[in-house]
Amino acid sequence: MQVLIDLHYLPNLEYFTVLAKADKVYIEKFENFQKQSFRNRCYIKTAQKIDRLTVPVVGANKGRPLRKVKLDNSTQFGVKHWRSILTAYGRSPYFEYYSDYIEKALTTPYETLFELNFTMLKLICKLVGIKTTLEITSTFEKNPAEGIIDLRNTITKTDSGTLINEQSYIQVFGENFEKNLSILDLLFCEGPNAIIILKSQNSKLLER
Repeated sequence: MQVLIDLHYLPNLEYFTVLAKADKVYIEKFENFQKQSFRNRCYIKTAQKIDRLTVPVVGANKGRPLRKVKLDNSTQFGVKHWRSILTAYGRSPYFEYYSDYIEKALTTPYETLFELNFTMLKLICKLVGIKTTLEITSTFEKNPAEGIIDLRNTITKTDSGTLINEQSYIQVFGENFEKNLSILDLLFCEGPNAIIILKSQNSKLLER
């Protein structure tokens, strides 16, 4: 199964369920940036609330090619995001196993949003154990080749209802299970079991 998908920042479980089940995933490089989307934000669970982590970008980027959107590194967002992640998951069962890798990657300066997102995506896939081939597109194709499932602009909300038989797991804070957070939540809470959970879930997106 081959999939074409847009590139998100520390994507949610719906996104990674697709990645875990696909044989090959094409990452769209030639789309335009969309504000208030998962391209530069993700959600984690803290003691008080569901916290949104947003990557700041330079200038007005509506309609600008995603690959050309530059990061505002003057804000030191990587360090700030890491502090939030540490506060949220520092006591999780598998934090110590993965924290050094994620902290190093997240606090490294990148020039563009695409570079940041793709670097983090490859790292998380490696840590989770996803062996799906990732390939960046070389041109923009409005209609992908036959046999490729086009999932661009389909994963747009945390509370999406496309996941089937979504499995719950023990989260760090609270008794109520919060669905479809950033992959960091599953990774830190379940460690090696994360890949089993992802592969046991199904997504309506793949039934197209």
